[in-house]
Amino acid sequence: MSHQESRSRMSEDELLIRFHRDGDYAARARFIEHAMPLVHHVARRYAARGENYDDLVQAGSIGLVKAVDRFDVDRGVRFATFAIPNITGEIRRHFRDHGWSVRVPRDLQERDAMLSKVRERLTRELQRTPSVPELADAADVTVEQVLESMAAARNYTAVSLDAPIDEERSELDLLGSQDAGFEQVERRLVLHTGMAGLQQRERKLLHLRFAEGLTQSEIAGQLGISQMHVSRLLRAALQHMAERIDAADADVTPRLRQVAAS
Repeated sequence: MSHQESRSRMSEDELLIRFHRDGDYAARARFIEHAMPLVHHVARRYAARGENYDDLVQAGSIGLVKAVDRFDVDRGVRFATFAIPNITGEIRRHFRDHGWSVRVPRDLQERDAMLSKVRERLTRELQRTPSVPELADAADVTVEQVLESMAAARNYTAVSLDAPIDEERSELDLLGSQDAGFEQVERRLVLHTGMAGLQQRERKLLHLRFAEGLTQSEIAGQLGISQMHVSRLLRAALQHMAERIDAADADVTPRLRQVAAS
């Protein structure tokens, strides 16, 4: 340690002593200002987890102030050794209380934080990502609890619906699609309107032709009439449907007229 660093260390120690033994709050304020690099050192370790860096520094500063107030100048412990766990604890508490996009139970948040530590340790030891059973065994929890925590961790961050996927699409484009069921309901209502005025024989013809998919020749053989007669009956039934639907201003009228004319 250089002479200049020794003088700086002594100056900080003296500030702490003045605060704790003499109640000098001006010394306390100066010491906190000098110790802020500790807060930034810890905050940078968590800066890539999605939270605003200034918010992390603010949370860490609370930990620093608590460490200053709780520090025992007579124990002979370096202040940094005592302060860093306090600063880290406040930053982690900030993540626990404010960092989750969807609120999950506190015990799940704490278990997720514990599993993150165990995962980092195992990754270093194994030189690979640990499996779920390995993680559960090392953390002394069940596999189900690990899987539950992993599922809860997916609630930690939210993605904006406007977040781009490529040049033309955003996340919003993936959330929904056109439901063909609505169109089917609308068509059924229109067809119900058209078939309401048909005779039973006409309805049976339409059912055989369009529901069961029989050819006109097959229908003729089933009903004991000629194929020509089937063709005329189908054309007449579709024409009647088109007229009723036309009166109701339905959009499928042109299509029915096309079928009737075929």
